[in-house]
Amino acid sequence: MSPFPVSENVLQMKGSSTLIAAAAAADMRARGIDVIDLSVGEPDFDTPDFIKQYAWEGLQKGLTKYTATAGLAEFRSSIVDFYGTRFGSHFDQSQVAATCGGKQALFNAACTLLDPGDDVLIPKPYWVTFPEIVTFCRANSVFIETEVTDFILTADQVAASITDRTKLLIVNSPNNPSGRVIPHDEMIRIVRTCASRGVYVLTDECYLFFAYPPAQPFSLASLPDELRHFVCVAGSFSKTYAMTGWRIGYTIANPEWTNAMVKLQSHSATHPTSFVQYACAKALQNVDATINAVNAMTTEYERRRNWFVPALDRIYGFKCSMPEGAFYALVDVRDMLGDKFRSSADVADLLLSEAQIVVTDGEGFGAPGYLRFSYATSMENLERAIEKLKSIFGSAS
Repeated sequence: MSPFPVSENVLQMKGSSTLIAAAAAADMRARGIDVIDLSVGEPDFDTPDFIKQYAWEGLQKGLTKYTATAGLAEFRSSIVDFYGTRFGSHFDQSQVAATCGGKQALFNAACTLLDPGDDVLIPKPYWVTFPEIVTFCRANSVFIETEVTDFILTADQVAASITDRTKLLIVNSPNNPSGRVIPHDEMIRIVRTCASRGVYVLTDECYLFFAYPPAQPFSLASLPDELRHFVCVAGSFSKTYAMTGWRIGYTIANPEWTNAMVKLQSHSATHPTSFVQYACAKALQNVDATINAVNAMTTEYERRRNWFVPALDRIYGFKCSMPEGAFYALVDVRDMLGDKFRSSADVADLLLSEAQIVVTDGEGFGAPGYLRFSYATSMENLERAIEKLKSIFGSAS
C-alpha cells in the first residue's frame, strides 16, 4: 500500500517538542513510574471556581448554540472594557475576535498576512510553534540572535534584521522558554522600528500577567492607533486563568486584519465554545475576582522561582539567569558537553532515565545547549528534583 501523501505544507513542519516531552511523562506515569514532570507548559492550579460557576450559568442560560464567528458581543466588549481599565487601551469590538486558544490566534494572524516567500523575524529563543506556523504559510523564518543581550530583544537587533522581504515580527514577552521580559520602552521602540518600515508585529501575550516585580504587565494593545495599526495581539485565557483545556483566546488587531481572520476562522473552527465565551466575559467583568485570582497564582510562581532558579544555578555545570516572568527557567548546560554528553538532548535523556525528571531540550526553542525547566509544579516536586540533580551532578563549588 502506498504511503499517505501528506501535503507539503504539513510535511515540512516539525512536531511540538514540548508536547513530545509531555507525552513521555504521561507514558511513564501510565507505567506506574514516579515521574517529576518539569516540562509542563501549563499552570498546576485549577481554574478558579468563580469562572467554573460562570460556565455553568452559561449552560443554564442555554448558551449551547452557534455564536458569531468573531464571538459573542459580550465577550468582545468585555475584552475592550478590561484592556481599557487595566492598560488604558482605546479600541472597539470591531478589532476583537474570539479564537480557540492563543495558538489559533497566532495561526489566524499569520495565515491572513503571510504569502509564500515572505520573511518573518523570530527572536531566539522562541516558542516551538512560531517557526512551524511560518513553515505552514510557506514563508521564511529569519532568526534574530539575542544571547548577546541576555535573551532580551532590542529595537537595534530588529532594525539590523529587516530587509525588503520582511513582512512580520513575532515577539513573545514574557518569553517562553527564557522567562525574560522586554522593558516597556524597548518594546515600544521595537514596534516603532517595524512600523517605520511597514513591518507588522504579532505579539504573543499569553503570559501577560506573569511578570514579577519590578517588571510589570504591559500590552501592545495600549499603543496609540498609528502604531497599533501594525500590531496583532494574540491573547489567551489558558495560562493567566489556568484554563488550558477550555481552549479560549482572542486577537486584537486593526479592523481589516480582524475581518480577514474572522473570514479564515469561519471556514475552520467557526468559533470557541459559546458558554466558555460567556464565562470568560463574566470573569473579565468581575475585575476584582479576576485580578485576585491572577495575583494569587503569580505570587506562588514568584515564590517558587525565587527558590528554584538559584538552586538550579548551584548545580554543577548549570548556568541560569533569573527570569522576570512566565514560569520557566532556561538552563545553560554547554559546559557539560564533551565526551559524556554530545548535546543538551543527551543531558535531558539522562535526567529521564536516571532521575525520572522530564525537561524539554532547548533545540526545539532555537537554543541548543540549553534545557527548559518549568516551575509550574509543587514546591515538593521542585525540592525533590533539586536533590536528584545534586545526586547526579553535584553542586558547584
